[in-house]
Amino acid sequence: MTNKLLLVVAGPTAVGKTSLCVRLAKALQTEVVSADSRQLYRELTIGTAKPTPDEMQGVRHYFVNSHSILEPVSAGQYEREALSVLDVLFQEKDVVILSGGTGLYINAVCFGLDDVPQADPVLRTELMTRLEAEGLGPLQQQVRELDPVYAETADLQNTQRVIRALEVMLSSGKPFSSFRKQATEGPASRPFRTVFVALDRPRDELYDRINRRMDQMLAQGLVDEARSLLPYRDLTALQTVGYKEVYGFLNGNYDYDEMVRLLKRNSRRYAKRQLTWFRHQGDYQWFGAEDLEGILRLVTTHHHS
Repeated sequence: MTNKLLLVVAGPTAVGKTSLCVRLAKALQTEVVSADSRQLYRELTIGTAKPTPDEMQGVRHYFVNSHSILEPVSAGQYEREALSVLDVLFQEKDVVILSGGTGLYINAVCFGLDDVPQADPVLRTELMTRLEAEGLGPLQQQVRELDPVYAETADLQNTQRVIRALEVMLSSGKPFSSFRKQATEGPASRPFRTVFVALDRPRDELYDRINRRMDQMLAQGLVDEARSLLPYRDLTALQTVGYKEVYGFLNGNYDYDEMVRLLKRNSRRYAKRQLTWFRHQGDYQWFGAEDLEGILRLVTTHHHS
């Protein structure tokens, strides 16, 4: 059994991951690998709440400002690059911290990417709503149109399978049958053990932090940052909370006050989706966002077991 330990610290936007991870890294004399699909990009600073040099307090963070938005990074590329960084870090460190809000990136590093894309919770909700409104028939028909090969052999009476196939095809733009090879092989083996920690706060406290952070982003010049990135607004990284609301305002779809309302509301909803995602993963132990001692105790137990 390897004595190398990857400490995953996950949690919703604005919960206080950076501050806790910096304290953890100092206590464990280690470094932080960021698993955030937007903080990777040098050009996105204000809208991603990227940790500042002050906040990092000299603790090295990998995959912050590491890439350019001109060459978007896929989850697969992130997995390969992060694993090679971990290889190097584990030569000197017994514990390394992987921190982020992007569940897909965390899973890619810890388990390998299943060839089948992860579900998008929003898309799944839309499909469930359609199922309730229209029944299974129209959804089965859509599966037949998008993937005749799969439809021939699949049990299309199985609601779950129909929903799963559709959400994969609609989010990836590829037939479901093209993904099914790896699904049988199980997770990839890794040369380290993993402990999963998720941070939370009382809901009203978290929402208050989100609202205040959004005011801060606006004061720092979020609108100008978004405007300077207009040519790239169709890239996935900019089709996200914090940017898409500003583009609606710059387009003249609504006024400034409505933009602010949407920024705050959508950030709160995003945090809620992140919390749901991490709760559904099953492996996470939950801690208060300030509970440094509790997490250090957990690491010690695992490390000496």
